Amino acid sequence: MRPSRRLPMKAAVVAVALVAIAGGFWVLRTFDPNAVGNLFPRCMFHALTGWFCPGCGMTRALHALAQGDLPRALSMNVLLVPMLAAALLIAWQELGNRRLLGPTARAWLYSPALWIGLLLVFGVLRNLPWWPLRLLAPG
Repeated sequence: MRPSRRLPMKAAVVAVALVAIAGGFWVLRTFDPNAVGNLFPRCMFHALTGWFCPGCGMTRALHALAQGDLPRALSMNVLLVPMLAAALLIAWQELGNRRLLGPTARAWLYSPALWIGLLLVFGVLRNLPWWPLRLLAPG
């Protein structure tokens, strides 16, 4: 892509992302996923197996964050907050003009093996019945 087209494309991507984030924030702020008969889908993995997947509790955690309730968000899905921080770092790294991350940090943060491994380990640990691991289960 020519450099003259790169800036408008980047601006369009950022604009679409901001509209999607604002819309998602509004939905999560307006509708409560804890309410009976809410519009959010249930976790199919949990419904089929009875186990918590790494994403179980994420909608409720995002709802709690939209309400400004960080402790409740962490009780629903403790992995969500650091993953959001990492996503913001990656977005700033890619879209910003400054480079925040060094090559080593960037290699770790951009590693698919790290994220897959983290999700797999988290998914297993949150289903174990022993304290303190059972605190990893959604709220």
